[in-house]
Amino acid sequence: MTPLVSVSNLRVAFRLGRESTVEAVRGVSFDIPANTTVALVGESGSGKTVSAMSILRLLVAHPGRLRQIRGRDITAVFQEPMTSLNPVFTVGDQIAEVLQLHRGLPRRQAFEQTADLLHEVGIPEPRARVSAYPHELSGGQQQRVMIAMAIANQPKLLIADEPTTALDVTIQRQVLELIARLRERHRMSVLFISHDLALVGEIADQVVVMRDGEVQEHGPVERIFRAPQHPYTKGLLACRPRLDVRPRRLPVIDDFMRSTEPKDPGPLERPSEASTVVEAKGLRKEFRLKTGLFSSKALHAVREVSFSLARGRTVGLVGESGSGKTTVGMLLMRLLDASAGEVRFEGTDLLALSDRQMMAYRRRIQVVFQNPYASLNPRFTIGQMLTEPMRVHRLGANETDRAERARRLLQRVELPPESFHKYPHEFSGGQRQRIAIARALAVEPEVLICDESVSALDVSVQATVLNLLLDLQEEQGLAYLFISHDLAVVKYMADEILVMREGEVVERGPSEALFRAPRHDYTKNLLGAIPRGIEGRV
Repeated sequence: MTPLVSVSNLRVAFRLGRESTVEAVRGVSFDIPANTTVALVGESGSGKTVSAMSILRLLVAHPGRLRQIRGRDITAVFQEPMTSLNPVFTVGDQIAEVLQLHRGLPRRQAFEQTADLLHEVGIPEPRARVSAYPHELSGGQQQRVMIAMAIANQPKLLIADEPTTALDVTIQRQVLELIARLRERHRMSVLFISHDLALVGEIADQVVVMRDGEVQEHGPVERIFRAPQHPYTKGLLACRPRLDVRPRRLPVIDDFMRSTEPKDPGPLERPSEASTVVEAKGLRKEFRLKTGLFSSKALHAVREVSFSLARGRTVGLVGESGSGKTTVGMLLMRLLDASAGEVRFEGTDLLALSDRQMMAYRRRIQVVFQNPYASLNPRFTIGQMLTEPMRVHRLGANETDRAERARRLLQRVELPPESFHKYPHEFSGGQRQRIAIARALAVEPEVLICDESVSALDVSVQATVLNLLLDLQEEQGLAYLFISHDLAVVKYMADEILVMREGEVVERGPSEALFRAPRHDYTKNLLGAIPRGIEGRV
């Protein structure tokens, strides 16, 4: 049977400066059969997105013909919908434009079909949402709008480029199920791009594994999962934290690329007893939202949240976006002012201190944010970033001493000494996150708040950072508050888990017990949405 799309010996090079080029894709070949989902899998920089986007340039066609193919026969959904949706036009205008441009529909008929499309992708009150602007929708709804736009002309091929990476686990599950359902209904093919094989196993029929611009392995999804042949594929499958075991160390890609496969490091052991460092009691946070010229209403972001952090142990906060988990972390550091409650650090209530008194405690509680691109100053060298907080908190005898401390930190987070004089743009995402961790450690904290600190990383880089965090905790006795919507990662890292919903803790307990026997329906829904590879096919 002739495939819908056939990619043969694809090569893509980018020019760097006037004389040098880099070859991003080198001789890639694969087929996309009709009514089939093919997944391109690999780490950042593997060439999977470049390969997929190049499909739209495979035909020698003039711009008009190419435009018809792009909007009618082949469409795409990208990772971040807000970079694809125009913020100054309503979602109805943007979907209707596709129908008017490619099918010549009158404006009224285009808007009627737009409402039908929004209904098909599961947007509530679709006729009212036609007039909504993108910022008025949640992240999951924005992605559904992008999918509605993509299927408007019933394409033969939908390219889905990391469409669920930034979404909560439950919304991720809904989007996967939606794509699978639409594929069957419209009899179209899907090219699904991801770095997460567990996710791919749930939706793909065939898998193409890429690394450094080349195909390492390809085949039916069942064979790739049951009997992977290439060490790189084995590494991708093993890097993701598992739900059934908790090893001392997560394997990484390099372990499998060596001649011998990694040995079992044994189970992760945690201290049975540890002294409490921070205790939060009855934390509450309200925001006032204006509803009129002279009126407002209270938004309860956090309600009566209590927990304690102990040396050498980790408390995990999980929940969907808007559940209040990040707000709790900000209250703990006093980056937000609490409406009520206490945060006691070795008996001292931090919420009752003046700004000047709080300064001494800011050194003892540090945070690592989700996006190192936004949290690192692009104008500072890495050495400046590490020595500045030492200078502010008067650590180190002099500049020479502080520079030496910074170099030791770089070594600790496995970065080369020459990193000291480089700038953030010269590093990969995983390296930047290690720099962010080194900066937090520069002032010798006792508590580290990790706010979605690995959620944007490839699974192999994520495993490296998680191993680093556990090593640091074991060596320095750090207490962690680990905030994430990735439940598999939280289960691996945390000793105790708090499940938050709409500002409240709806369930809490030891990590193993909570995953083994959840009590609250919300917790059950969260756990049921975790990607499980081919065992959880949608």
